Amino acid sequence: MQVSQQPSANNQEIPAPEPLVEVTRGGLTESRHRGHVIAVEPDGRIVVQLGARETVTFLRSSAKPHQAIPLLTSGAADRFNFNEREIALACASHNGEALHTEVAASMLRKIGLGPEALKCGIHEPFSPDVSRELREKGEAPNVLQNNCSGKHAGMLALALHVGAPVETYDEPGNPVQQAIGKVISQFSDIPIEDIAVGTDGCGVPVFGITVKAMALMYARLVLPPAEFDETTRSACARIVSGMTTYPELIGGTKDRLDTEIMRAAKGRLVSKVGAEGVYTCGILPCEDWPRGLGLALKIEDGDDHRARPTVVIESLRQLGILADESLEAVARYAFFPVRNRRGDVVGEVIPGFKLNRE
Repeated sequence: MQVSQQPSANNQEIPAPEPLVEVTRGGLTESRHRGHVIAVEPDGRIVVQLGARETVTFLRSSAKPHQAIPLLTSGAADRFNFNEREIALACASHNGEALHTEVAASMLRKIGLGPEALKCGIHEPFSPDVSRELREKGEAPNVLQNNCSGKHAGMLALALHVGAPVETYDEPGNPVQQAIGKVISQFSDIPIEDIAVGTDGCGVPVFGITVKAMALMYARLVLPPAEFDETTRSACARIVSGMTTYPELIGGTKDRLDTEIMRAAKGRLVSKVGAEGVYTCGILPCEDWPRGLGLALKIEDGDDHRARPTVVIESLRQLGILADESLEAVARYAFFPVRNRRGDVVGEVIPGFKLNRE
């Protein structure tokens, strides 16, 4: 696995995105957010698509559930007695609330390392409440409040278990990152040598693949193919269970898209955002989709705040996953009023697309 500065050598021409979100003011469409949406079954059959499915972009934090798979398949999670909450946090982009930092600290205690071993860096907690409390107390954020602290604690556990250098667990050549790269290749059906690799915000390798491959990874997470070994299939089941049982650990106690969607869906899907307008979702087998479904999207301009939630919720509505009370539970994330300086509503942010069923 080698670090590449460009997404892909065959991505020289920018694929054409589709208009997905309209921003209106006074009856006029003032702005548009464009992007790519695709849903596939575990065998790769395309169910719906908009835009260019072969668009290559980085998974960013949408890779986290798959980055946690070697933690389970290696036996490291069992060796260190990680519980379901700790497995969930290894998949999280969390708020930095007390419930998150306590679980991260527990993971570190179990492996015999302190917070100083984490190489994810420090940033202001995602939770506005926690950030405000820190400012009021005159305290600085700590590394456990980094949204990736659970992922990094899991990587440290894997390094200790396989005898890899813990000091370099974040580097592409470390056995930890090599094992993760193999999982990305296995679930995406992309040869490892064809996967572009950059550096994520938390310092570990980040993987560049097609939007279609992202959807396939999540379809296979919720329903692994029969040819996958039983250890891998079991790891997928444990990750899905952890995420759906403890959605507040994946995001936060309030106002986090992943958490709110999983709460609304009541165990019927796993949801994971990635930076720069990336989103991935695994829909568990159900009446409408008996083989499960993987959904992935990329907002072309990277908007994470008004465009991504609007497209996510509308896509899940059109796929029949969110309806009635589950749709009502997340409605506030699907509609954003445009206000003037006085606070008057003068426009709206609305979905402007229809998924094309294949």
